[in-house]
Amino acid sequence: MSLTLPPSAKIYLSLAPCDMRKGFDGLSAQVRNILQLDPFSGAVFLFRGKRGDRLKALVWDGSGPCLYAKRLERGKFVWPRTQGGAAAKLSAAQLAMLIEGLDWRQAIVHDEVVTPTLA
Repeated sequence: MSLTLPPSAKIYLSLAPCDMRKGFDGLSAQVRNILQLDPFSGAVFLFRGKRGDRLKALVWDGSGPCLYAKRLERGKFVWPRTQGGAAAKLSAAQLAMLIEGLDWRQAIVHDEVVTPTLA
């Protein structure tokens, strides 16, 4: 799954499991009614099925809605436990890890690497 996003794009994770049969209209309604957000804002909205092995991303690209889907052959997408609220925000780096099936909550931030110079 390849999403090209501007650096300013907002990314929201829907915390409750979603019916993966939903398409553009059903997911847009879920963004409006449950997440209380605008599905036409250009933000990325992520949804996970009950089993945890399927992911859908809904985004408005300016000319229409785009719907991306991914199924993991092994394992489950890492999702935060529901503790109040309808959505969680992610960074672009966390989204990239999530799509690959990695635990984006365990990301390690390294100190800046100083480029060596030749003497």
